[in-house]
Amino acid sequence: MSIMFVFVLNGNREPLNPVHPAVARMLLRNKQAAVFKRFPFTLILKEVVVEQETAAEPLRLKLDPGSKTTGIAIVNDATGQVVFAAELTHRGQQVRDALLTRCQMRRNRRSRKTRYRPARFLNRTRPKGWLPPSLESRLANVLTWVYRFKRLCPIGAISQELVKFDMQLMENASAGREISGIEYQQGTLAGYEVRQYLLEKWGRKCAYCGNSVVQLQIEHISPRARGGSNRVTNLTLACEPCNTRKGTKTALEFGFPLIQAQARKPLKDAAAVNATRKELLRRLEATGLPVETGTGGMTKYNRTRRGLAKTHWLDAACVGASTPENLQVLVTSVLEIKAKGQGQHCRTLLDKYGFPRLRLTQQKKHFGFQTGDIARAVVTTGKKRGVYNGRVAVNTVGRFNISTLSGVVSGLSHRFFKLIQHSDGYGYQLSKECK
Repeated sequence: MSIMFVFVLNGNREPLNPVHPAVARMLLRNKQAAVFKRFPFTLILKEVVVEQETAAEPLRLKLDPGSKTTGIAIVNDATGQVVFAAELTHRGQQVRDALLTRCQMRRNRRSRKTRYRPARFLNRTRPKGWLPPSLESRLANVLTWVYRFKRLCPIGAISQELVKFDMQLMENASAGREISGIEYQQGTLAGYEVRQYLLEKWGRKCAYCGNSVVQLQIEHISPRARGGSNRVTNLTLACEPCNTRKGTKTALEFGFPLIQAQARKPLKDAAAVNATRKELLRRLEATGLPVETGTGGMTKYNRTRRGLAKTHWLDAACVGASTPENLQVLVTSVLEIKAKGQGQHCRTLLDKYGFPRLRLTQQKKHFGFQTGDIARAVVTTGKKRGVYNGRVAVNTVGRFNISTLSGVVSGLSHRFFKLIQHSDGYGYQLSKECK
């Protein structure tokens, strides 16, 4: 049974204890509450209801920050129950690509001398704590949802996974200690940094045969007997049969020339987490709530002891020493939140040379909708007859596009649309089963 608790606010918009979905349905059926927000689903009481006005129990917001996805879980420390779970997908790579495109266009125009603009990189100063926009975007996403949850439920404390990968240990494993004996085996907590990174990088499967249901071993792409090092760029995962057959051959000699190229990919995901973790901690402490930190090894230890699957939100539920011994994971539906942005500052479209070719409208709203609104379209006539739910893309002529789970439906009249939730820079999807 799927249990995703519903947030409840009183008449003054103060957070109360989240309630079971059955209680939420009863409040709506008896017209004691109204829908305040669809994502995450929140009710607001119309009048004082004695049963709901009890003292709110403080909950713990737990975060598992990642380069691409951040796991979020709200846990009741007293009962050990996971009240809410979500996974937040960042758009840091899109921000980086957009800035790079703009930089290339400006540099190209200067090099052709069609428009003089002197380089300004020599007279720019950066404030203390400055981060690249792609990393700042990740922090802003997490902080946005921390403050939202504070307004929707009684958050009393925060737990954050602070350390995930030790870059020095991964790059210079031989400087510390050798990887040998039982440390080759998956499943022990010793040597977590290298092994856990390899598990994530190689998708938790053998790099040679693709088997993922067997015990995996850390394997040297270029064998130690041939002068191979313990650096993380020379390590991969292999099952015991493949490791035995490979012997002292290199991956190229074993018939896998692409393994070496994949192993040398930069550690940019790990670097992104390491570059933002302390700044995120500082900003979380600025919220005024007590912040607990935990290592990645502790998270894995808590999750393994309880026999839980490897997902972002379950990792978040297991962050820190405060994880209840009787952790009750009844949530099988997870809110998937994807950062979409709030539009763009540029009001013109550019041609391939970087010059303006079309001026965009200065008005965001058209016929009561703006791009990014979540709406329902009930089409009663024509070839596109049906009901569609998703994000809207508007235009001046009133023929809107709507992005649904099955694809984009274009050219629908604005008369068919009904607003569900105003644009807030995020897209939402409720997963049907635990990943």
